[in-house]
Amino acid sequence: MNCILNKSKYVSTSVTVIFCFLFLPITFYSCISTQNVPYFKDVSDTSKPVSVVMSAYRDPIIQIEDILSVNIQTIDPQASAPISQTNLANLSSASSTLPTMPSTSGYLVDKEGTISIPLLGAMKVAGLTTYQARKVILAKAEEFYKSPTVQIRFENFKITVLGEVQRPSTYAIPNERITVLDALGLAGDLTIYGRRENIMLIRDSSGAKQFIRLNLNSTDLVKSPYFYLRQNDVLYVEPNKAKIATTDASKAKTLTIVASALSVIIVIASRLIK
Repeated sequence: MNCILNKSKYVSTSVTVIFCFLFLPITFYSCISTQNVPYFKDVSDTSKPVSVVMSAYRDPIIQIEDILSVNIQTIDPQASAPISQTNLANLSSASSTLPTMPSTSGYLVDKEGTISIPLLGAMKVAGLTTYQARKVILAKAEEFYKSPTVQIRFENFKITVLGEVQRPSTYAIPNERITVLDALGLAGDLTIYGRRENIMLIRDSSGAKQFIRLNLNSTDLVKSPYFYLRQNDVLYVEPNKAKIATTDASKAKTLTIVASALSVIIVIASRLIK
């Protein structure tokens, strides 16, 4: 009789240990720390304004395969109509295939860094800002027209936001000035599972890819030279450990089945012991 009782106690103890061992990870991951959730947590909780000097804004540089909208106006609108129309023949076929980007038209910056405008000819604009490119085009237009005005802007200025955000996608930007916070706002902000202290910025730079880490928990973000985004930048928000645990569906399902089976075994064992 004592042998049976000892075996029953041994089985009951073993089942309890296994049960606790299986549910310990669930308990651990269910306690999601809120330590890194708030943005700019280094700002004191007070009504007094806190001033932080922002990083200087730099105009984006025109790059090869950018698409530019060029609008030239003169005293006689009909005379400037041919050079103000978008050169659809120069468009990159890839620019209209993006599902989240609107149909784009304009002058394509070719492999040599130039755009070709009817009547004005080819002009090198790669490496210039839109302000500098406007002056180049204006000087050329003044050779053919009296008192022309030139407006130039990016037609394909886009940024991509991926990872733990509400709406990951590629977004067309109507102007040239956008910050990291603006981009995350377009994507609906981070989910609760996004790592705010370790945002990755991926940027094209002279034929190479730059990978930069940004911290939304610190006001140092606005001081960073990467606070303002450039065309074709990518922001990636990494998932935290809690997200990784909750998305492991197969393990969660297995744990549920095992836990249910153990519960039945415990009930049966307890009745047999009586």
